[in-house]
Amino acid sequence: MLATLKQMAELVEIFRSRGVKQTYRKGDFIIRPGETPSGVHYIYQGLVKAYDITRYNEENLLIIRKEDEVFPLIWGLTGQERSVIYQALAPTVTLCLSREKFLSYINERPEALAPIVDMTIEMYRLHSERILNLEYRTVRERIISFLLTMSQRFGKQTDDGLLIEAPLRHQDIASSINATRETTSRELSALERKGLLVNKQSLILLKDVEGLRHYLS
Repeated sequence: MLATLKQMAELVEIFRSRGVKQTYRKGDFIIRPGETPSGVHYIYQGLVKAYDITRYNEENLLIIRKEDEVFPLIWGLTGQERSVIYQALAPTVTLCLSREKFLSYINERPEALAPIVDMTIEMYRLHSERILNLEYRTVRERIISFLLTMSQRFGKQTDDGLLIEAPLRHQDIASSINATRETTSRELSALERKGLLVNKQSLILLKDVEGLRHYLS
């Protein structure tokens, strides 16, 4: 990590003092399809799903943003943005800062770039892992690799196992690993029958992390 706690706190304070608080219910759009962002958002609370629509009219999950992260970063820094849709995955609160104020702050305080660089590196790492995940031959291996990556980002250790605290639909997983929803659902059910995970209401509990890793060794 490049940013210090002080630099991160200063970035958050800019959003607090100059931004506008916005509240979203689960399922609400934050940036709609084809819409130019109204500003740069800091996630104060909640989860935000970023996705696009494929030529087959299916959702393609790109990334899930969590608390203390900023989006859309590419647009915020360059003014350029693909047709990415941002939607609240849970009750969410953001602090929205106009792009002009965001850039002004960075120009005034070059050291403020450190937290932004950290977030950009994390985004790059996640997208790189997604590409590397596609090197696995079987859908089961790709599912396991995806879930292990998500557990590193959203995992919470419980008495029953490692809970991924981000709702994941079968279609979201399928789009991330280049598989059909039907095949993904079948493989998840097979892993559940083996006692390796539990899938309930879009939340996945990894009951045997080492057992899952064994498939990738």
